[in-house]
Amino acid sequence: MAFTQKNKFKPFDRKVWLASPTMHGDELKWMTDAYNKNWMSTVGENIDEVERAVAAKIGCGYAVGLATGTSALHLAVRLAGIKRGDGVFCSDMTFSATVNPVVYEGGEPIFIDTERDTWNMDPVALEKAFELYPDVKHIVFANLYGTPAKMNEVCEIAKKHGATVIEDAAESFGATYDGRQTGTFGDIGIISFNGNKIITGSAGGMLLTDDIKQANKTRKWSTQSREAAAWYQHEEIGYNYRMSNVIAGVVRGQLPYLEEHIAKKRAIYERYRKGFEGLPVNMNPYDGAHSVPNFWLSCIIIDETAMCKQVRGDGDSCYIKEKGKSCPTEILETLASFNAEGRPIWKPMHMQPVFRMNGFVTRDGNGRAQTNAYIAGGCADVGADIFARGLCLPSDIKMTADEQDKVIEIVRACFE
Repeated sequence: MAFTQKNKFKPFDRKVWLASPTMHGDELKWMTDAYNKNWMSTVGENIDEVERAVAAKIGCGYAVGLATGTSALHLAVRLAGIKRGDGVFCSDMTFSATVNPVVYEGGEPIFIDTERDTWNMDPVALEKAFELYPDVKHIVFANLYGTPAKMNEVCEIAKKHGATVIEDAAESFGATYDGRQTGTFGDIGIISFNGNKIITGSAGGMLLTDDIKQANKTRKWSTQSREAAAWYQHEEIGYNYRMSNVIAGVVRGQLPYLEEHIAKKRAIYERYRKGFEGLPVNMNPYDGAHSVPNFWLSCIIIDETAMCKQVRGDGDSCYIKEKGKSCPTEILETLASFNAEGRPIWKPMHMQPVFRMNGFVTRDGNGRAQTNAYIAGGCADVGADIFARGLCLPSDIKMTADEQDKVIEIVRACFE
């Protein structure tokens, strides 16, 4: 390894993960219950209880258990009436699962740039987008890394323009904004129980709504749109999207530990924040006056003046080491060499090859010119800038304090 200060560390004895499932034992109890009662299908007591418990926790009328968060988003898109040719304003800096269901139904994503206060959809850019695309009537936004977006502003703009809102709370289950749970701010919300989420079922997701008609329609569509007839009658297209009762058993065993998981995730965030004092980095931000994140992932962004030269292509990257400076590529490669897992920040959707021809709006207007300026050295494109300078750190609940302290020292050594 070229940088000698890093050589003072030994690799971790075990893998230090970005975020892996944390099991407690109750999960096996309810999975076994499904087995013993032979409810090994997409109906059963576990599903009923999880739907009831999640709706009560979040404060919505109905929570419908589905196979994945993505399937929940797909049915939310259908419920919102998004159809072929419809423009849809979408979060730009997010995982592609936020956006793909729009395309499933033939919608055309128009990406809204990120703001720096929460790393979520920029309300100023959203308002500008309605000026540029006045016919758009749908918004899909995500709460990145467990941090609520600027809910009041986004929802007020949507109301002003008569737009429906789908809230992707896949990463933010348990987070609140003004004391209200995320997933309840949109006309329709979703959460995910994917294997790396703060509460997991290994898979699974839920659609959240206060409208019983939407809940019933979701249940119908998710079971192949079978009609109430003695035979298999179908009058519209459906999907095999219902949650398994076995997976629901895992979620049922996990739910009582949500607040414990959030507390441990927050402790990880705060330990990083304190450990990086004096280093030219900042933690992923949140609006403490309004929101309480679930701290799903702890991230940092490197100060511009402390960035060494870094170039990224579509599949690879390289950097030039400079004394006192570093970059995400160096830090992530170094962590990996010591058996610790980090990740790049979500690459903005407007930078993805599949979406490069789609609209992109910054707070200054049409963002394509700004994107090109950023590549040339400017930074009007906020999402591209955060992607270039940011990274996700190991945030696993099972990581010990000593292991996290070692991660901190490894990152600090990258700047020596």
